[in-house]
Amino acid sequence: MRNSYNGQVVPADGKGIEYSAGELRVPEAPIIPFIEGDGTGRDIWKASRRVFDAAVERAYGSKRHVAWFEVFAGEKAFNAFKEWLPNDTVDAIRDFRVAIKGPLTTPVGGGIRSLNVALRQILDLYSCERPVRYFAGVPSPVKAPEKMDVVIFRENTEDVYIGIEWKSGTPEAKKLLEFLNHEMLKDGKKQIRWDSGVGIKPISPTGTKRLVRRAIKYALAHGRKSVTLVHKGNIQKFTEGGFRDWGYELAREEFRGQTVTERESWILDNLDKNPALTVEQNGAMVEPGLDQATDVFKKNVYAEVKETLDAIYGTHGKGQWKNKLMINDRIADSVFQQVLLRADEYSVLATSNLNGDYLSDACAAQVGGLGMAPGSNIGDGYGVFEATHGTAPKYADKDVINPSSVMLSGAMMFEFLGWSEAARLIEDGIARTIQQKRVTYDLERLMPGATKVGTSAFASAIIENMAAHAVAR
Repeated sequence: MRNSYNGQVVPADGKGIEYSAGELRVPEAPIIPFIEGDGTGRDIWKASRRVFDAAVERAYGSKRHVAWFEVFAGEKAFNAFKEWLPNDTVDAIRDFRVAIKGPLTTPVGGGIRSLNVALRQILDLYSCERPVRYFAGVPSPVKAPEKMDVVIFRENTEDVYIGIEWKSGTPEAKKLLEFLNHEMLKDGKKQIRWDSGVGIKPISPTGTKRLVRRAIKYALAHGRKSVTLVHKGNIQKFTEGGFRDWGYELAREEFRGQTVTERESWILDNLDKNPALTVEQNGAMVEPGLDQATDVFKKNVYAEVKETLDAIYGTHGKGQWKNKLMINDRIADSVFQQVLLRADEYSVLATSNLNGDYLSDACAAQVGGLGMAPGSNIGDGYGVFEATHGTAPKYADKDVINPSSVMLSGAMMFEFLGWSEAARLIEDGIARTIQQKRVTYDLERLMPGATKVGTSAFASAIIENMAAHAVAR
């Protein structure tokens, strides 16, 4: 830990967060780096910081405060240092462990990759966590937005986001295609078109299991009813299908006593309802059409039923499985439909990288859009919390943008630090302000009878409601 980064002196009134034995050690005045963000990030950050400081003061008085420390990325960094992501910024976030950021520009062209993706990969922030819930009164395109209450755990470092690809027509692409077409595919009917651009999609047991582990731990700690593995394994059997299989493996290996898979629940429930049921009869109920299957397939199903009953009927049978955390899986395109039609059937979603990107935005659209959607990127001992929307530069410095995404991300940050009282004050303050219909233009134009307020005035109303709530208590 240094005395300065990017030429900025570290605050003298704070201390760094430490990490040992798998736990954060948070001082009463933690130093937390922040990246203001590009475009509207300037307006959003000013408003959000006021709310954060007010929540901490309201919750803890003078016992705690945040020692904010500005670091730089995006346009502000490029203008000052001619770098989009200075090494000092990464070093500061690594040294102080927890940071928060506004929206950043991803420059187009020149081979510059997403700064958000770069931070995730450099710091190994492998779990993108996005809670999506409805705040009463927020305009929504669906009839029952209150049914949406999910937390999405998206693997953050693998899949196509690893950024390994070659442009069509380049020598590198040609070399790879020659290897694939002439070596790996030489005995098959498949061939890749020679004018293709080619990308690599790696998904590993290591990346999958640590992501699913966080999802299951969260679900158990928060009394959630299920963890759903979202994948496209029906098409991509060894990457997306591997994600599904490794997720189930992790649940069985590390959380056997606390979880039950959906398929296991069918086997257990069948025997609960009819204790005289044979293994073969149970298998036929679990696997429709088993009579027409091959003998090998039948034997595998019967073995699965017997192994399940031998292993867990004593701990999970006779209805005990109903009190366990359900682990199931769904095909990605099916989930996109079901979060619209049956949102209340899902609780925690664990997804591969690309599927999680699409799915989190689709869920957010039902509860008011990305302006109401917080996000975090978590690694072992690290957390970077961020707005999930873009920079909207045409609205910059006009004091009109909804700052809720950064504010709710801050609530997630305080929860991560163990300062749950401050987190609740922020969430409750936003909820009360929306219910009073004092909202920014994006919500006001869709809410009959609402009063339009600017970014700073919205923050003031939230702080006012936090104070009123504390008095009421």
